[in-house]
Amino acid sequence: MIDKLLLQVTKPGRYIGNEIHMVKKDISNVEIRFALCFPDVYEIGMSHLGLQILYFLLNRRSDVYCERAFMPWSDMADLMKENSTPLFALETQSSLQDFSFIGFTLQHEMSYTNVLAMLDLAGIPLHSADRGDEWPIICAGGPCACNPEPMADFIDFFYIGDGEATLDDIMDTYKDYKAQGRKSKRDFLAQIAHLPGVYVPSFYEATYRDDGTLKKFAPLDTDAPPIVKKAIVSSLNDAFYPDRLLVPLIETAHHRASLELFKGCKRGCRFCQAGMIQRPIRYRNVETLISQAEALLDNTGYEEISLVSLSTSDYPHFMPLLDELLKLTAKRQVNISLPSLRIDAVSLEAMEKTKEVRKSSLTFAPEAGTRRLRDVINKDITDEEIASGCRAAFEAGFDRVKLYFMTGLPTENENDVQAIANLVQSVVDEYYRLPKEKRRRPVSVNASSSCFVPKPFTPFQWESQDRAEVFIEKQRSIKSQIKKKQISYRYHDAYTATVEGVLARGDRRVGAAIEEAYRLGAVFDSWTELFRPDLWDKAFESTNITPDFYAYRKRQTDELLPWDFIDMGVSKDLLLKELEKSMNY
Repeated sequence: MIDKLLLQVTKPGRYIGNEIHMVKKDISNVEIRFALCFPDVYEIGMSHLGLQILYFLLNRRSDVYCERAFMPWSDMADLMKENSTPLFALETQSSLQDFSFIGFTLQHEMSYTNVLAMLDLAGIPLHSADRGDEWPIICAGGPCACNPEPMADFIDFFYIGDGEATLDDIMDTYKDYKAQGRKSKRDFLAQIAHLPGVYVPSFYEATYRDDGTLKKFAPLDTDAPPIVKKAIVSSLNDAFYPDRLLVPLIETAHHRASLELFKGCKRGCRFCQAGMIQRPIRYRNVETLISQAEALLDNTGYEEISLVSLSTSDYPHFMPLLDELLKLTAKRQVNISLPSLRIDAVSLEAMEKTKEVRKSSLTFAPEAGTRRLRDVINKDITDEEIASGCRAAFEAGFDRVKLYFMTGLPTENENDVQAIANLVQSVVDEYYRLPKEKRRRPVSVNASSSCFVPKPFTPFQWESQDRAEVFIEKQRSIKSQIKKKQISYRYHDAYTATVEGVLARGDRRVGAAIEEAYRLGAVFDSWTELFRPDLWDKAFESTNITPDFYAYRKRQTDELLPWDFIDMGVSKDLLLKELEKSMNY
C-alpha cells in the first residue's frame, strides 16, 4: 500500500529510507524498538545533527533498533488518511504503534501541532491519560523541553538535557522492567522518574490563582522529585559521537557533514536561550575533532564540513584546529563552513586562511542596530568592528554576507530600528571602498530580522513581547529605509511570533489551545505559507488562552513560573542580576 501512495506524491524520496549508512536490523532479535520522530519534513529533520547523534547512539546497542519518522507533507498525509495507512518508520515501514518508544525532538515551539498530527496519523490517542499499557511510551526532548508544560498532557515523559547522558540508563531500566514480565507503564515511569533529566508530567499538579498566575507546582507522587535536574555530559571527548552520518538520497536543507566543537557559549547574550541552557561550556580537544572530521568525510563523501557551535571562533584552539582541518580538506577539495562567527581578530584570521578553499557566504549576527542596544543584550561588538570584519571578508574574496538582527528587544526605540537599515547599507559601502580590481562580482548582502520572543531560562524571561502590529510597523520602517539594490531584506512573520510567545512561556493550560488549533487544521505552523493565524485566534478564544496574558505581559520577578521546577544549571539569581544590568544602558 505504501509503495502505491509514493507514486502519487511530489517527493517520494522523503518516505523510502535506504540512505547510505541506514541501520538495518532483524526486529525479531531486538528487545526495544524506538521510533525517533522529527515533527517536520524529512529535508529539515535530516539536516539536524542531534537526530543523527541519537540515531547512531541508540543503534550502537544490539538490543535496541532505532528507526525514524518525519511529518509527511500535506499530499502524503491526505493520502494516508484516505487509505487508512498509519504513520510508519522509514527503516521497516512499520506502523508507529509497533514500537516500544516514540520519541519526539522539540526544536521549535511552532512544531507542537505537528507532534499531535503525527500521533493522530499513527492512530495513537493524543492524551497520555487515554493511552493504556498497550500503547507505546511517548517521550520528548530537545531545547523546548526546558518548558515542557504546554505539551504536558500529550507526553508520557520528557527528557531534559543532553541525550547522550542518560538515554542508556532509560533503555536499561526498560529492558529490566520487561524481563521481569511487568506491563504497567506507570510503574516504569516511576522507575525512571529519579534519573537526571526525566520529567513525568502526570506525577505533578499545578494550581492557579484567581488572576491566572501559577500558585503552586508540586509532585503528586513520592516517586517524583520536586526539582528535575537536567541530564548533562561532563566530557565531550568521552561522549558518543558518530563516525558516520546518514547520507540522504535527496537534497536536504543542509547537505554537509557537521562537526560539533563544543557545547555552550561564554558570551552570555541575554536573549539567547541556547547559550544559557547549554551551560557549562564543554570543549572537544583538537585531536578528537580531527579524528571525527576525518571519519565523517571518509564515510559520507560530503563536499562541505560545517563547524557547529553557538560561537565557532570562541573555541579556545580555533586556529590550530583550522590549520589541521585545512590540511585535511584541501586534498579532498572540501569546503569548510564557518557559521556563528564573531567579528573579531580570530575570525578575520580564519577568513584569510580559508582563501584556498571554495568560498561560501559568511554570516554575522549583530542582532541590534546600535551599540547601546547591543550592550542591553550583552552583544559586545561595535559598529567599527562590524565594518572592519566585513571589509576583511571582502578582501579575502567573499562577496556574500548574511546579517541577522532582532526587532522588539527590551528597551528598543525608534533610533535602534532605523539604525538596522543604516548598518546594513554601510556594509555595502565597505565593499565599494575596495579597489576595483578586488571587486570581482557585485556584492550581495542578505539582511534578516527576527521577532524577539522572550524565552525561559534567559534574563529576559520576565519581559513583555511586542504585539504583531508593532513588529510589522518596525519591519516596514526598516524596509522603506533600505535603498541599495545589493541588499535583500527579509523578516519573520509577526503573527507567528505571537503564537510562539504564547507557547514558549505557556503553562499546562496552553495544551488545550494547541490541541484545538490542530483540530481546526493547524499544521506546519513554522512554514510561513501554511501558517494560519486565524485558526490560532479561534483556538485561543475557545480555550480562554490570551496572548495578552502569555506573550505581551511583563512578569513580576517574584512570580512562580511554569518552568521553575527545572534545574537547567543557571540560577534565577544570576538571571535577575543580568536583567538588572541590561536596564543600565
